Amino acid sequence: MKREEFRAVTAQLPLLVRDSRDSDVAAITQIYGHWVREGFGTFELDPPAESEISGRRQSILGANYPHLVAEISGEVAGYAYASPYRPRPGYRFSCEDSIYVAPHVARHGVGRALLGELISRCEAMRLRLMIAVIGDSENAPSIGLHERLSFMRSGLLPAVGWKHGRWVDTVFMTRVLGAGASIPPTEK
Repeated sequence: MKREEFRAVTAQLPLLVRDSRDSDVAAITQIYGHWVREGFGTFELDPPAESEISGRRQSILGANYPHLVAEISGEVAGYAYASPYRPRPGYRFSCEDSIYVAPHVARHGVGRALLGELISRCEAMRLRLMIAVIGDSENAPSIGLHERLSFMRSGLLPAVGWKHGRWVDTVFMTRVLGAGASIPPTEK
């Protein structure tokens, strides 16, 4: 679907955000592969195979974190998931978000819909902080999306990666979930 077609479709049909399914893995692999090859949002250099993406998805779901897709007219237009920020138990109330949108529908509300639902799901899990680890300090679309959904810049790792012939920064952004750090968590 081309960008012009997407504009026409979204004017007529709602964007559906739902739990991902096994049948979505091929589309997710294609979307992610594009950004591995063309972007700086991920520091992977070679697009992973569909079997690898499937395994990653199963790992997220197996840890009881949300893994979502946005669908327009039956086509997967993007995906998002939350994952543990770090494996040590002291971090268990924090999570990291990941969002990838098909390039032909970028900047048309797909990422916002996905991230909004992801935030809601993580708050329902009683998580207290969501962390965005954004590849490339020049990634204005991702930084802007996170800012619009109340994330604040929390740090920068300058020139931490090398990709596509240049040094790439990592931007850290955070968003309080639920009560945040205002009260102790209910143990889980």
